[in-house]
Amino acid sequence: MPQSLLATDGYKFSMAEAGWPLRKETFYYSHRKGGPQVMPLDLAAWVKNLLPEPQPDDYAFLARHDYEMGVGFKAAILRKAQLSVRAIPRGALFLPREPILTITGPSALVSWLEPMLLQLNYRVQVATQALQDREALARTLATVTCEEEKRIALETLDQVGVRAVSIQVDPEGYVRRVRAQVQELVDVVEDPSRIFEVGLRAATCLEQHELALRACQEAGVQRTSNVEGARVLGMIPVGTMGHEHVQRYGSDDAAYRAMHERRPQRSSYLLDTFDTLTSGIPAAFKLIAEEPQGGDSIRFDSGNKKLQYLYAVTRARDLGIKPVIILEDGLDAQMTREFEELRKQVGWEPTTQFYGYGGHIVARTMFHALTRDRVAAIYKLSCSGATPVMKFGNELAEGKQSVPGTPIVFRRRTGTGPLGLVGQAGEATPQGYFPLMEAAPSMPTLVGTEGLTPEEQRIGYTATTQALVESITRRHFPQGR
Repeated sequence: MPQSLLATDGYKFSMAEAGWPLRKETFYYSHRKGGPQVMPLDLAAWVKNLLPEPQPDDYAFLARHDYEMGVGFKAAILRKAQLSVRAIPRGALFLPREPILTITGPSALVSWLEPMLLQLNYRVQVATQALQDREALARTLATVTCEEEKRIALETLDQVGVRAVSIQVDPEGYVRRVRAQVQELVDVVEDPSRIFEVGLRAATCLEQHELALRACQEAGVQRTSNVEGARVLGMIPVGTMGHEHVQRYGSDDAAYRAMHERRPQRSSYLLDTFDTLTSGIPAAFKLIAEEPQGGDSIRFDSGNKKLQYLYAVTRARDLGIKPVIILEDGLDAQMTREFEELRKQVGWEPTTQFYGYGGHIVARTMFHALTRDRVAAIYKLSCSGATPVMKFGNELAEGKQSVPGTPIVFRRRTGTGPLGLVGQAGEATPQGYFPLMEAAPSMPTLVGTEGLTPEEQRIGYTATTQALVESITRRHFPQGR
C-alpha cells in the first residue's frame, strides 16, 4: 500500500527546496560488505509499493515545522510514471559494493525513497542466512522487536522457500533497551535537548522505529529525523543537508549557499562530501562569517572527527565566529564522553554542541545482529541531470567513495577476471560476462558460493566506469588526493 509522504527523513524536504526537485536524477543501492548475498524479491515491484501518496494534511504538517514545500516538489512527488528501475532479478547472487538497484526519475521522488529503501537490507540478510543455515537463523530471530519485523522475516522465508522458524515478539523489552541506551547518553550530555534521533535508516521497519522514538521521548529526547514519527508522537522533525545536496551542486560553497539562500531557516552544513579540512570547513566558515549571528551549524560525519573538531574550533576563533557544532556518524556513549571532554577543554558552550544518534539507539538495541551496519547498506546519488557525481569522503581507507553515472552489473560467465564488473547503462557487455540486471528471475539459492575465496568474490570497474571515476576525481582534486 502507498506510504505516507512523511515516512522519510526531514532533510529530504529541505534538500528538495534548495535543489531541483524536478531534475532527472539517478540513485543506486548497494551493500559495502557482508560477503555473497541473495536477492529474495522482485525489486522493481517492491520499490513501486514504497511510493508515497501525498495528502493535504502532510503538507500542512510540513509547513508548521519549517518545511513548506513548493510547487516543484509537489509536482515531482506525483510523477511516479517517470520512475525507471534497473535491478538484479529475484534469486540473483550479489557481492559487496555491487550496485544492485538503480532508480532514475524526478529528484525529489527518487531521493525521498532512501530511508524506506535502506530497510531492504533486513530482508536480504534474513534470506541469505536462511539459505546458509536455517538453524542459525532460528537462533538469530528467536526474538524480534515488533509484529511488522516478524511479518517481514516470515514473508522473506516464504520467498526463499525455507520453512518458517519460531519468532517471539517483545516490544516492551526493546523499548526498555532503547530507553536505557538513550538515558545513558542524556546523562553524559546532561541535557536531552542536546540530542536528536536519526535512526530511521537503521530500522528494519516503521513500526520498530516508532517504538524506538517512544523510548526516546520517555528519556526526554524530542527531536527526530523521521517526519512521520514526529507527527504520530508529537515530536519535532529535524534535518537540513545530506551528501546528495552537495554532490548535485558540485562544490561545498555552491551547495551551502543554495541551502542558506533558498530556505529562511537555519542550515547545517555537511562537511565531508569532498574533504572536511580543505573544502568543507573553509566553505562553511566563509558563509557563516558573512552572517555570524545566523545560528547556522557545521556537521562532522566521517574521518578523524576529533582532529576535524579541534581544527574547526581553532579556525572559528581565528575568524571570530561561533558556529553550532553537530556530531553524528557512529557515535556511542564513549565517543560522546570524549567529545564532551574535548568541548570542555576548548571551552565550547554546551548550548552550541549537539549530537545525533541513529544505529546506536535503534539497531544496537535490537534482539539480533541483522542490522544495516552489518552489511553497510547505502543509497547514493550517482547522476544529477546529465552530470555523473560521486561522494569522496575524507579517507579512502573507509571505503566510502561512491560510484558515478548510471551503474549496472556485469557477471562473469566464462574466463578469468573479477566475478562482477560495474559498468554503465548502454555500455557494451564485456567478453565473458553477461548483464546481470537483464537476467531472468530464479529461485533464490547460495549453491556454489560456499567455496568462493575473497579473490574470487572481488568486483572491478569496466574501462568506462574507471574513466568516469578518474575524470570526476581530477575535476575535484586537480592536485591529486
